[in-house]
Amino acid sequence: MNSPLPTSHHENKQVFPVAPGVWGLKTMLVNLYFVSAPDGSWVLVDTGLYGSTDKIRKVAQSLFGHTRPRAILLTHGHFDHVGSVKELAEEWDVPVYAHPLELPYLTGMSSYPPPDPSVGGGAMAYMSFLYPKKPINIPNYIELLPTDGTVPGLPDWHWVHTPGHSAGHVSFFRESDRVLLAGDAFVTRHGESLLAVMSQKREVHGPPKYYTSDWGAARHSVEKLLELNPNVAATGHGLPMKGQELLQQLENLVRDFWTVAVPSHGRYAHQPAIADEQGVVSVPPATDNTIPKVLAAAGVVALAGVALAAYAKHNNEHKKNRARGLNRPFSHNRPLPGIPPTVPATLEEDDPHAHTNNYP
Repeated sequence: MNSPLPTSHHENKQVFPVAPGVWGLKTMLVNLYFVSAPDGSWVLVDTGLYGSTDKIRKVAQSLFGHTRPRAILLTHGHFDHVGSVKELAEEWDVPVYAHPLELPYLTGMSSYPPPDPSVGGGAMAYMSFLYPKKPINIPNYIELLPTDGTVPGLPDWHWVHTPGHSAGHVSFFRESDRVLLAGDAFVTRHGESLLAVMSQKREVHGPPKYYTSDWGAARHSVEKLLELNPNVAATGHGLPMKGQELLQQLENLVRDFWTVAVPSHGRYAHQPAIADEQGVVSVPPATDNTIPKVLAAAGVVALAGVALAAYAKHNNEHKKNRARGLNRPFSHNRPLPGIPPTVPATLEEDDPHAHTNNYP
C-alpha cells in the first residue's frame, strides 16, 4: 500500500514547494531538494553548503519522520552542492550517486578547474577566487548513476547528462508532470550578483559564469533541457519557475546564449577546460585579472552582512516561536589565433594543497 505524500506547506520559511512530492530548501546561497517516491520513500538531491547538516536533518524529519533516504543524488560536486554530503552519507549510511565524470572530484583524485573571478558581474563572481575547488573524498559511499538513465530510489524519474558547468553535471526529470531539477545547468536568478541572492527575482539565466568551464557544452545542455518541454524547473540557485514564462525564457536563453550567458572575457570564454574520468587534463591559461582587490573585499563584507542579517532574522523568528510556543564573432571552445594553448593543470594555483572542501 502506498504511503500518502506529505503536504506541500512547511513551517520553515526556507523550505518551498516545487511540485507534488518535491520540496526545496534554500541554504543561504544554494538550493537542495527532497523528493518523494510513489511508495513514500525519498531521496535527497544535493546537500548544500558545509554546515547545513542539522538544517537538512530537521527538514527531512519534518517531512518524512525518522525514515532515512534511499540515496543521495548529486547534480555535480562543486563545494556549494556537496558541503554536507560526507556527514549525511555517514549518518544515514546511504549511497551517493553521481555521473562518472564527477567521480574524480568526489574521490580525492582531482581538483576542479579554478573558478574565474575575471568574468565579473557581481560580488559572487569577484569572490570566487576564495571558493574551495579541491575534491572531497567519499569512496565508501559513492556509486555511479545507472547507464540506462534510471534514477535510484525514484522509478518515475530519469537523469540527463548536462555538462558545461562541470564535466559530469546531471539534471533530473519526471516525465509524468514534466518536473525538472536542473542543478546549475541553468539557474533562475542572476548567478553572479549578491543582490540577486537577497532579492530572489525569478528569471532564467545561464549557469554561473565564474564556475562554468565549457561554454559550448553548457549551451548544448540548456538546449537539451528545453527539448524536454519542462512545466516546472527548480535549480541550484533561485526559486522555481513554471509554465509559459519558464519556456519562453528558456527559449530566449538558447537563442541568445552566446551573447547573454557566455562572458565576453575570461579564462574559459574562448577555450574549455579539458577533463576525463581521471579529472582535469588541462585548463586555459589564466587571464590578466585586473579586478581591484577592493571589489573582492567589498564582496566579502557584503556576504558577511547577508549572513549576519540571516542570523538576526533567525534569532528573531526563534524568539517569536518561543513567545508563541548565437551572434558571437568567434567560434567558442576552439583555439583562436594568437591565444596560447591550454596548459597542464599543474600550476601553482592548482596545487591540491592550496584549497580544500574535504570537510571533516
